[in-house]
This record gives sequence, structure tokens and C-alpha cells, in this order.
Amino acid sequence: MDLNAYLEAGVDEAGRGPLAGPVVVAAVILPRHYELASLDDSKRLTASSRERLVPEIEGQAIAYAVEFVEAEEIDRVNILQATLNGMQRAVDNLSPAPHKVLIDGNRAPRLSCEVQTIIGGDRLIAAISAASVLAKVYRDRLMLSMHDLYPDYGFDRHKGYPTAQHLECLKTFGPCPIHRKSFAPVRKAIEVGFSF
Repeated sequence: MDLNAYLEAGVDEAGRGPLAGPVVVAAVILPRHYELASLDDSKRLTASSRERLVPEIEGQAIAYAVEFVEAEEIDRVNILQATLNGMQRAVDNLSPAPHKVLIDGNRAPRLSCEVQTIIGGDRLIAAISAASVLAKVYRDRLMLSMHDLYPDYGFDRHKGYPTAQHLECLKTFGPCPIHRKSFAPVRKAIEVGFSF
């Protein structure tokens, strides 16, 4: 690697909307001439395509970091702040450190380098797309393992998102330890007498 290279990191997250599990943030620094035709916003790729991309991204990246922000932190500080905290920690864990960080969306944490937010960046910037893929795959893998721990909730299917099936499970079984207590459907289940 050229030690004088100007390094840009892409940052994206997965899992802001679910009722359970962590927000996962990834930060990726790619080589300047990174080529991967199938790289795209993770939501536009199939699960198998995302899984195939992960070793390619990790193998070619100059640096990458993945940060899990657990439900407890989300409940303590709110989902936006928890996501920004995760972004900050993921960028801090990159080595070498980037000169500039490109973040998907319109909100950014305080960082010690230049920061630019880009709405739709996961479709426009390769490093953000790569971060999107890593965040989504790492989160999905975790939620599959959570299904083994809490099989009543169907985490293997909905990954914690508020589907009709998940909401029905909440009504039937109440929340489990990875549910976000500050999110309305979970709070409602607790109010009717369920507890962890």
C-alpha cells in the first residue's frame, strides 16, 4: 500500500428499524481502483450474493471494521445516537485511519477527520456499498444465531424487523432479552405484563 495514499472510508449500517437485535455498522477503506461489478446497496442484492461478496470485500479492503451496537445501548441513548456511536467506533477501529469518511444518509457523528454524508451513497460509492454489504451480512448471521437461542420468535425469517409474524410472537410470548424495550411494540408488550 502507498503510505502517502489519500484514504477514504465508506460507512453504512444495517438494522435501525428492527424491534430486536443490534444495529450493525461497518466502515470500509477500499483500494482506489476497486472493481467489483456486483457491488450494490445490500438491500438490492440477494442474501447469497451478499454472502459471496463478503470474502472478496474483506480480502481486497485496505481496512474494515464492523461494530455491533446492542439493544441495551439503543434503549439507553435512542436509535439515532446509538447508530452514530457505532459509526464513530467503527471508524476509530480502522487501521490505517482514513483521511475522509463518506457516510450513507444525512447524519454523521463527530470524527477526527473530514466527513461527508451522501444520501443514497450505498448505490453511488463503492466503499459505502461494501460497508452496506458487510453490515447486513454480519447482522443477518447474528440474527440466525439468535434464532437458535430464541426459536419462538422467527428471527431466522424476519431478522427482528416488525413483520406481522414478529408482532404476533411479541403478543404471544412477550419480549426476549434482545428486544429493544424503547421501541413502541416492545414497550406495549411490557406494559401488558410481559417482562424479560
